[in-house]
Amino acid sequence: MDAGLPVVAIVIPNTGELSRRERDDIKLLFGERREAKVFEDVKRLEKSFPGAIAKVRELTHTRPEDLLVIVAGAKRAEAATDAKVRQQEYAIYTAAGQLRLALGQKYADRHGAFARGIFRLLWVTDFPMFEWDEEEKRWNAAHHPFTSPHEGDMDQLESDPGGVRALAYDIVLNGTELGSGSIRIHRQDVQSKIFKALGMSPEEQQMRFGFFLEALQYGTPPHGGIALGLDRIVMILAGAESLREVIPFPKTAKAIDLMVDAPTPVSERQLKELSIGVVPRKDL
Repeated sequence: MDAGLPVVAIVIPNTGELSRRERDDIKLLFGERREAKVFEDVKRLEKSFPGAIAKVRELTHTRPEDLLVIVAGAKRAEAATDAKVRQQEYAIYTAAGQLRLALGQKYADRHGAFARGIFRLLWVTDFPMFEWDEEEKRWNAAHHPFTSPHEGDMDQLESDPGGVRALAYDIVLNGTELGSGSIRIHRQDVQSKIFKALGMSPEEQQMRFGFFLEALQYGTPPHGGIALGLDRIVMILAGAESLREVIPFPKTAKAIDLMVDAPTPVSERQLKELSIGVVPRKDL
């Protein structure tokens, strides 16, 4: 465990005391990960670090009948760059989030939080503005490059892009994302800084987005929005297990509509109108 990396506590209520086999199953759910470790037996950990575990229980309001699992970062590599550290932090949070979902589903019959008729809404905010691409060795936009960063993080755009938060948000109901959105950039200087953080030179910015940067000179107002998935809302209200149960014409795993037998071949005349040519597979 590295004290300089995040420590995430996961609490699943009302699970009761777990058996040794059930705790071993938690390790299997977590899997082998290079960046993070899971501590599924907190009572054993408590013998070595009583003060720290007591603080964790206090902060998480863990009761004796609740399951407490800790996910922490493995040791950082020596002389790790800021980008590497941010990447490992992201991996730790991702691993903890996936384990939390798996445990929530595994013990759903005990905690009862997913019972039909119970509705819990949650706003998720402060998403990271950038994600590090290890293959290309550069930053990518986590949401999209037109998302506005937090005003207080502007000074980190060049020095620490991984620490910049985005004005992006998700609305979640009972663990299912209903929609997402963001506040858009309305200032030319901010948009240009974002493009620079993504590795675009001034020349490339003008070539690809010159029209957009010019438009931002003329008083674009602050604006944003959100897109909601009505089908997901209906699914939860109906207590359905899958979106296919609430969609009038659901597709199969092969994207085939069984009601109207789509997709189907189209005539040569229709293809010609759209300037589309069909190439036989053997000629590819």
